[in-house]
Amino acid sequence: MHRYLFLVCIAFSSSTFSQKVQSNLRLSRTDGKKVKLKQYLNDGPVLINFWATWCGPCKKEMLHLDRLSKEYKKEGFSILSISIDTQRSLSEVKRFVRSKKYAFEVFVDPNQQIFKKLNGNIMPTNVLIDQDGQVVWMHYGYMPGDEIIMEKEIIELLKK
Repeated sequence: MHRYLFLVCIAFSSSTFSQKVQSNLRLSRTDGKKVKLKQYLNDGPVLINFWATWCGPCKKEMLHLDRLSKEYKKEGFSILSISIDTQRSLSEVKRFVRSKKYAFEVFVDPNQQIFKKLNGNIMPTNVLIDQDGQVVWMHYGYMPGDEIIMEKEIIELLKK
């Protein structure tokens, strides 16, 4: 029982990692065009959010991501939301994103290659990266109130 409780606490915790993300990491937009992460890092820090259409907590969190994207965009901050839905679900991803009109950009990772590279674990997974490509904060899962912690991390990074 204690082991199970420990694993649950780890899964829903926030963490800091000393991992560097390659700035030449290629991301695929929902329209098929590819862009490199460095295009965004040139402007400022980036939050990469991994989500899926089947993930209820992901959809709830995206409302907060939209607000954070709008609020801190002027400071060079970007949110890149990456769906890990399969290739067969791409039309559903596009339809969902189009209906919500989010302020952040949405990408797809149907084979979960980027998700695995960035130590994705459960849905949603958020990875906050500074302008040098260093992972400064990582968070797994979403529960109401997590957006407050996320915003504090973003503000702290923008102050540096």
